[in-house]
Amino acid sequence: MRTMARPSAAGANIEIANGAAIDAKTQVLAAIGRLVADGKAEWSRTASGEVELRLLSGEVFVLGEVSVTRVA
Repeated sequence: MRTMARPSAAGANIEIANGAAIDAKTQVLAAIGRLVADGKAEWSRTASGEVELRLLSGEVFVLGEVSVTRVA
């Protein structure tokens, strides 16, 4: 009889954390998309290929792969 190895608790925790991070990123991008759709922000690609978000209130952010950085 062949037995299957059980995944480690650490491996399961990593999978859960990765799933939560993906879900959080999806939610953040959806919220940003709503700001743009509602006319409260604009986003565009910079010459270097980064995504820049400009809020009508004046704040400017660069949207990275795993982070958001305020630049103004």
